[in-house]
Amino acid sequence: MKRATWAAATSLVSVCACVTGDTEQASARRPNVLLVLVDDLGWSDLGCYGNPAVDTPRIDAFRSESMLFTDAYAAAPVCSPTRASIMTGEAPARLAITNHMPDQERFWPDDPALLPAPMLDRLPLEQVTLAEHLFDAGYRTAFLGKWHLAPQRTADEAEFYPDRQGFEINVGGNGWGGPGRSFFAPYSFPNLESREEGEYLPYRIGDEAVNYLNEHARTRADEPFFLALWHYTVHWPMDAPADLLAKYEARGVQRGIKDVRYAAMTEALDQVFGRVLDALEHTGLADDTIVIFTSDNGALISVADCRPLRMGKGYLYEAGIRVPMMVRWPGVADASSTSSVPVVSTDLFPTILGAAGVELPASYAGDGVDFSPALRGARDIGRDALHFHYPNYAWHRSNRLGGAIRAGRYKLIERFDDGTLELYDLEADRAEERDLAREQPQRAADLQRRLADWRERVGAKMPTPPR
Repeated sequence: MKRATWAAATSLVSVCACVTGDTEQASARRPNVLLVLVDDLGWSDLGCYGNPAVDTPRIDAFRSESMLFTDAYAAAPVCSPTRASIMTGEAPARLAITNHMPDQERFWPDDPALLPAPMLDRLPLEQVTLAEHLFDAGYRTAFLGKWHLAPQRTADEAEFYPDRQGFEINVGGNGWGGPGRSFFAPYSFPNLESREEGEYLPYRIGDEAVNYLNEHARTRADEPFFLALWHYTVHWPMDAPADLLAKYEARGVQRGIKDVRYAAMTEALDQVFGRVLDALEHTGLADDTIVIFTSDNGALISVADCRPLRMGKGYLYEAGIRVPMMVRWPGVADASSTSSVPVVSTDLFPTILGAAGVELPASYAGDGVDFSPALRGARDIGRDALHFHYPNYAWHRSNRLGGAIRAGRYKLIERFDDGTLELYDLEADRAEERDLAREQPQRAADLQRRLADWRERVGAKMPTPPR
């Protein structure tokens, strides 16, 4: 059932012990869930994914305890649609949330070939979110960090914050897509007060996560929790602690490092993740907690070395939508294991609900697939293809509106302005350097038809010719 109001908070330290609720359904045997979503972290940015120059020792150590997915995808090449897909289990095309919020006319090219598809600038309250389903099943729920599923700078912005969408606690979640002018306090975005001038936002969000875990273990260890730790980092602006910045300035630009500030931010993220994992261990919660680590889309081309993948955030090529993902689920996923099963952010909704023993609603459209069989070693989870719909202009205005489908080893990209098709064999060519559309026209036509059929099924909105 959709709840009209939720308890809101601006600091976990003062409120954790005050949150109350019916706990009859709660059970320590059900796993806690810690969902770590990083903003703009590319597939090639971590040591465990092959980056030779950026130090991520805590994430790399976590990889040795978890299953690493080589072919995990964000539902879109930009943030808001992916976030909405996680919260609802629905494809961005079905939700009509297909771009970063708000989709602004200032992002259009000066003479656009197409006008972008219309979209929502908020996640409707009618959507029953992952957090609401878990709360109703007896889970404690908390949100820390970047939300970006609410309208920005409007009178009703706060009506669409996480605390109205199933989270008892909301620290920092608002309609903004980034922290504003700086990652260092005083903060310029709503719903997070600075503790002291100069504090670093990722460290602050990490502190709030540690506080939450400590308080939960002290007062509610017999109840399961869902903690969404959705970082603002490593998004623009490029801000990093002075010691890490000096370290990477000394190394300089090289393979794996395109911008020393971005590299320093990535290592700072690694430190925060390590502290949160340490808190799970120290509180005795680790063995009962599923930890999922992933990103909302690919990395910015201007700051990240996305090789060996092509392009980056805002594009339908692999570096825009393929993301790192690791899952630690004690007793289920083998430590230091790897899966090449294609999964997508939409799958997190049914997978987490299944892990919590919560039945999917009868009305669920089925856009996401429970990938827990892959965590247990299965090589197939019953899906025939992944679909992507990006009918809007990214902030850089240089992308072509289009869609994509991945079926097995093949991926097709369709351009809406002129119907151009690109076909790639990802097993042989993950860099998408050899377009096979002319060599294999029948395969390309078949995938185009399947993509069009999918758009019709989900009611995807399309771009239109200029007026």
